[in-house]
Amino acid sequence: MQTNFSKSAKQLEHAAEAERILRSCVHCGFCNATCPTYQELGNELDGPRGRIYLIKQFLEKDEVTAATQEHLDRCLTCRNCETTCPSGVEYHKLLEIGRPAVEARVPRPAKERLLREGLRQVLPRPAVFNTLFKTGQILKPLLPQRLSSKMPRAIAPAGTRPAARHARRMLMLEGCVQPTLSPNTNAAAARVLDRLGISIDTVNEAGCCGAVDYHMSAARDGLDRARRNIDAWWPHLQAGAEAIIQTASGCGAFIKEYGYVLRDDPAYADKAKVVSDKAKDLIEVLAAEDLEEIRIESDQKTAFHCPCTLQHAQKLGGVAQSVLTRLGFNLTAVPDAHLCCGSAGTYSVTQPTLSKKLRDNKLDALESGRPDQIVTANIGCQTHLDGAGRTSVKHWIEMVDAALASSLTPAQ
Repeated sequence: MQTNFSKSAKQLEHAAEAERILRSCVHCGFCNATCPTYQELGNELDGPRGRIYLIKQFLEKDEVTAATQEHLDRCLTCRNCETTCPSGVEYHKLLEIGRPAVEARVPRPAKERLLREGLRQVLPRPAVFNTLFKTGQILKPLLPQRLSSKMPRAIAPAGTRPAARHARRMLMLEGCVQPTLSPNTNAAAARVLDRLGISIDTVNEAGCCGAVDYHMSAARDGLDRARRNIDAWWPHLQAGAEAIIQTASGCGAFIKEYGYVLRDDPAYADKAKVVSDKAKDLIEVLAAEDLEEIRIESDQKTAFHCPCTLQHAQKLGGVAQSVLTRLGFNLTAVPDAHLCCGSAGTYSVTQPTLSKKLRDNKLDALESGRPDQIVTANIGCQTHLDGAGRTSVKHWIEMVDAALASSLTPAQ
């Protein structure tokens, strides 16, 4: 694809990167075949090829409207198109350049600005989120459905975390909303890892991964959060911590990009690359271990929902299914497993109608094998899918932990 950027576009911080990505696109349209929004809406401008064209038009002709912004907003950033693309177009990187540039030119209505700023101020702050969530539980009957549906039907208590006792040590990102919405997830992960001879070092100074800010056109704030996490983890990595584990694949996808998004920061570029290299989704850790000692035979049928951030962003599609099968779980087939569930971070709040349609489609596929339960690997997907009130959804590590605990319980 040929490009001819305008004078103003050439002044953008990452103009050269945008031009490189645009030139790699051959406009074949294969991406539309696996784009959830294009499949649902049938509009060329609501598919990757059309959005690439809109960004190109803006950078070349300075032409941008509220409609341009709307089509870009509708993108889930699921990166399914990147998995499909035969030319290796790094679409998400182009989108992260185009969206903020459009944002600077197209003022949003006050209601939209308030919603987006509210999400940025609440979600990355666990204490604030927890307080508002508890208030919301009391007022749940009075809340609009799109908010009340975000509240889990049941919240399993965290239980006890094992004391650090093994020579092998790893770090674990606690997350922003997960400690409130699913506190048992990280505790279960720590218990299962303890059975494998791995201890978790607590790093209280680490906070939000930065993805919420970064993906909502507030890159500066997102990168500041990334730098704080690097500072918090660095002494532990130097002391021998093997990895930084994420139990939320959305967080993991962004931490693995720290090296890229901080590549121009002379003070953090090298450290960021090390952190990205050390970042591991929990499923990667288990995949590398001998699981025979914790193998479980389960008669329950389980459907695994593979989040987009796991299969498309981290390129770990199939790994979780393989691990769960090795552990003895009975997995059902899931049609169209590559398609997004519609959660996509804040998307389920900012695009509720389209998000709900994608969620219902995904649940139809997950339930087609008549599973007893559904498990996933990302708190956003978990909450979004479970909010439909259909088959219960939890994190896969909770299922493993519960099965292990049951196997240790003496027969009555």
